[in-house]
Amino acid sequence: MIRPLALALMLAVSANPLAAKESAVSYGAALADPARPAADRERDAARKPAELLAFAQIARGEKVGDYVMGGGYVTRLLAAAVGPSGKVYGFQPAEFIAFKKQYGDDQAAIDAAYANVDAVAGPFAAPAFPEPLDTIITVQNFHDLYLKPFPAGTGDKASAALFAALKPGGTLVVVDHSAAKGSGTTLSDSLHRIDRDAVVATLTKAGFRLEAESDLYRRPADPRNANVFDKEIRGKTDQFALRFRKPG
Repeated sequence: MIRPLALALMLAVSANPLAAKESAVSYGAALADPARPAADRERDAARKPAELLAFAQIARGEKVGDYVMGGGYVTRLLAAAVGPSGKVYGFQPAEFIAFKKQYGDDQAAIDAAYANVDAVAGPFAAPAFPEPLDTIITVQNFHDLYLKPFPAGTGDKASAALFAALKPGGTLVVVDHSAAKGSGTTLSDSLHRIDRDAVVATLTKAGFRLEAESDLYRRPADPRNANVFDKEIRGKTDQFALRFRKPG
């Protein structure tokens, strides 16, 4: 169980002792970054950003990818956490930008606002990160790989691409809305949820090793049978957080 920030930081320290002190400081700085909009700060209580950064073991100077950056909530945090010597690549699928222009506008705005953030676009299943990465984070987007507009096999192709994008020993952190156990990917389109075991199976097939799991976003009261955008459950869904490692 990883809930309190202190415990999360202890886990990050034990796994990465050389970056421990800097990491602890950078997480606080990431939250206090004056460039973060008020709307982001209002979401912090539910999204627990410092604990997420600790679980992901983000350290100063790292090269990190935000896979499907959306409005940039996580991208801004990563930019402050890795510092000026690090780099964040904010990936926005070309398919998303074609569907909704705002995705491209948000990406361009963050790219312009942060010297250590570079925008990356391209096919959803083939993110073209320009250099090997230490960490990739994707939050509430893995299930999108199984939406009906995307062809069968998109999830496997994207998982292989994420594996290839990481340095040996690099990590992939996945946070997503929980579907009923045993449902696989079948509820990804209708409910925007995915079975945690399906994610593990897909990424294991791609070569990843599941290293750690956090109940940071665990909400047992969620019956997992409602669309995540329904007003009764939105913002209160049960979610899993998984950290995978690329062997190296």
